[in-house]
This record gives sequence, C-alpha cells and structure tokens, in this order.
Amino acid sequence: MSETTSPSLIRIARENGENDTAPPVDLGVRVRELRKARGWTLEQAAGQAGLARSTLSKIENGQMSPTYEALKKLAVGLEISVPQLFTPPAAEKINGRMAVTKSGEGAAKATVTYEHELLADSLRKKQMLPYRARIRARSMDEFDGWVRHDGEEFLYVLTGVVQLFTEFYEPVELRRGDSAYYDATMGHNVVSTSAEDATILWVTSLA
Repeated sequence: MSETTSPSLIRIARENGENDTAPPVDLGVRVRELRKARGWTLEQAAGQAGLARSTLSKIENGQMSPTYEALKKLAVGLEISVPQLFTPPAAEKINGRMAVTKSGEGAAKATVTYEHELLADSLRKKQMLPYRARIRARSMDEFDGWVRHDGEEFLYVLTGVVQLFTEFYEPVELRRGDSAYYDATMGHNVVSTSAEDATILWVTSLA
C-alpha cells in the first residue's frame, strides 16, 4: 500500500462502521436466537436444558421470568455461561453475513505505486480489509517514506515476484505462493522485481 493510500483505505473502512451502544438484551429474544442458531426446535432445546417445552416457550415469549436454576440449565444446555445469556458477544451483533466479489469486480483504487481492487467492499463493520493489488512500484525511490498504520497485515503473492521492504528486517524476495505476515505499525513497502507487475492478495486487520 502506498503511504497516502494505506491509511486512507483503513480510515474509510473504519468510518463505515458504527460505535453505537448496544441496547439491553431481551432474554427471550436472546434465547430464541441461540436456539435457532443451533438449528434446534423448542423440543430439542428444552431437552438439552432439562426444561419443559412449555417453560422454554414462555421464556422465549417473555411470559415468565426464569429462576436462577432455570437460567443455569439453559446456559448448560446451550453450552454458554449464564452472563452470556444477557450479554451477547460483539461478534454476534452481525450474523450470517457473506459477500462475493467476482474477478475484476472489486472497487478500484489506483495510486502511483499500487493499483488496488477492494474485495467484499459491500460489507460494513468488517474486522479485516481484503484487497487484490497490482504492484506498480519498481524501487523504494517511488515511495514517500515508509507505510505505517495500525493493525497487522497478511500478504500473499498471486503472480510475479516482489520484494518486501520492512523497517527492521532485511528485504525479502517473495514469489508466487509465498506469503508474509507482519506488524503493520512497522514501516513497510513492496516493489515488483519481475518483468511484469506482480499481483498480491493483501489482508489488513481493522481491530
């Protein structure tokens, strides 16, 4: 990623997310979601928890407040802890998402040194920023200093040959099928050394 492009790509991805405070968890809704996520019927879930079907149905529909003993049975049956019945993990705020990007249909972002194709661009609140890149740069002189940004980064060479320059290591040559995983706060740049522009898959963490 070029020094002017890397931070902006990550900033755009982060700005597409939201930091709204999650509303209080409705126990009945939470239990129903957990049950359905496991593909269980009321009978199956009740059997797993050791509760009557009617009791579980009333809990899901908010028609009764379960005792602590019933909550413990529910948690054991669902294979979670009691607190998790009331506090869904952040990862569960978004379930069952998928984005398919056909070859050549990613969002294009070109710079002097790199030509990016953003993948899964339609998804918001991503934990990773995946993109395909064509490496135009042929020497370090084409960069305005090191690229540095938060998170970690994974690089996988798809075609051609690249040289990965990093702030604290000797340059390393990477060919098709080679990969590198590194701390993105460390200065880094990539140049093509093959006759043709190399292409790579880049995945940057946004957490």
